[in-house]
Amino acid sequence: MSLRQSPRPIPTPTASDLAQVLADVGLGSIAADLDDFLARAIKAKLSPRQILEEIGRLEADARRQRSLELRLERARLGRFKPMADYDWRWPKKIERDLIERAFTLDFVKEGRNLILLGTNGLGKTMIARNLAFTAVQAGYSALFTTAAELIENLQGDLSRQTLRRKITRYASFALLCIDEVGYLAYDAHAADLLYKVVDRRYEKNGPIVLTTNLAFRDWNTVFPNATSIATLLDKLTHHADVTLIEGDSFRKHESKQEAERRRRQRT
Repeated sequence: MSLRQSPRPIPTPTASDLAQVLADVGLGSIAADLDDFLARAIKAKLSPRQILEEIGRLEADARRQRSLELRLERARLGRFKPMADYDWRWPKKIERDLIERAFTLDFVKEGRNLILLGTNGLGKTMIARNLAFTAVQAGYSALFTTAAELIENLQGDLSRQTLRRKITRYASFALLCIDEVGYLAYDAHAADLLYKVVDRRYEKNGPIVLTTNLAFRDWNTVFPNATSIATLLDKLTHHADVTLIEGDSFRKHESKQEAERRRRQRT
């Protein structure tokens, strides 16, 4: 006759053990603030269902915040002024309606590129950074990079597999912002690399926000002898809004104001 062993009782976890159990199952936010959460639940006399609902809400909020922070880190936005600081009265010509409509992110949903064309110091970079930030806040992935950074990242003695992987990364973001096209001169190979990125995103991988100080007819001056320029511009502008910003450099204006203030202080 065999004797059955009675099951061992499951030990009740202590508060510290419970925090570890919650962390192990992915409830890290509650685990990190367990004592305070229990105190609030007891004080509010929450029912078991209400406790579970509150746990779900707090964890969902924490995960959304972590996701936002991760997207912001990957976007590489750096420091920038908010659009509230943009002086719309300074440019002599600017399509304010078109730019403000872009901040609804309709162009992201529609897959339409946005090209900001104009001379230096008129806020093109500021607008592009803010558009990327707005997209990240709305839940999209975004990357802000200069044309120089992008081309440098793709140049060099790279294997085909490494180059393909890097281009795939540029294609993976819901929004890609390429700043300062035309500020530096490159060789024909650089134009081909930029074309590869534009081509990978064309009609399938999300829009591009691009800033440039050069009219399209002058792109050959920074990409001399590049046979891909015509096709690159064709695909870049096929589904795109191109807006021209004209005026004097606001940075020069600010520098003159600061110099004048210092002069008055000295005298």
